Amino acid sequence: MSSCNRSLRRTAPEGIVKTISPPSISRVNGWSLPLHSFQLIAWTAYVYMTVVGFGLFIPLLPFLWRNITYAVSFLLAIGLLFGFHLIVHMTAVTVDPADSNVRHKENYGGIMPILDRTKHKHVIQNQFCHLCEVTVGVKAKHCSACNKCIADFDHHCKWLNNCVGSRNYWYFFSSVASAVLGIIFLVLVLLYIFIQYFVNPEELRTDPQFKNYPANVWLAFLPLYAVPISSLVLLSLAVITLLLNFVSLLLLGHLLLFHLYLSM
Repeated sequence: MSSCNRSLRRTAPEGIVKTISPPSISRVNGWSLPLHSFQLIAWTAYVYMTVVGFGLFIPLLPFLWRNITYAVSFLLAIGLLFGFHLIVHMTAVTVDPADSNVRHKENYGGIMPILDRTKHKHVIQNQFCHLCEVTVGVKAKHCSACNKCIADFDHHCKWLNNCVGSRNYWYFFSSVASAVLGIIFLVLVLLYIFIQYFVNPEELRTDPQFKNYPANVWLAFLPLYAVPISSLVLLSLAVITLLLNFVSLLLLGHLLLFHLYLSM
């Protein structure tokens, strides 16, 4: 996550006239084109973890565990974590965080004017934005990435392709928190799979369909649609998924702790 460029709010040195980019149309939300590459990475990671987690690794848990885990996973992981994360993430992307006066402009979404530095040293002066051409709140800031004033600006999030402000902050926070919990859940499952694979692999082959395959063949997408895969594929996917989870947990965990600290 990175803050947007705040150069538009800085004061130009006396006698120097600074120029800014040509006028552009304000971005409405995270769906406004162009989409950011980080956005696509986040969606890909979410889909990948969901598919391999519930299609490959959870079905390998011992039969009793698997039934319990499926029930708990459906209610907590899928229903409350993966599903909840998807909802709040999409909401954080979709909500327009612009200041209310910006959103209610008649020409909102039209071409933005050029800031004349000979007349105005700052984009916002006395709570009036000379680009949005409206009075904004005390904590509003003009984001150069979205080219509009954001109510209670927190930061511009490349992963959402949207600014985070008062209107979508708690959706953003909930998205980060649910992602961290979901990743922790999947890491615990993966660690158990790794340990049992090398200590007692038969504990992972309790599904009746394994009786039709040799010991070096594993099954994905149990119990509905068994797809045979090799041990190499299983271990490779487990290693890739575990590394992806650790990297995600490092980034999102740090972000979550930072925002928890700010809220104290």
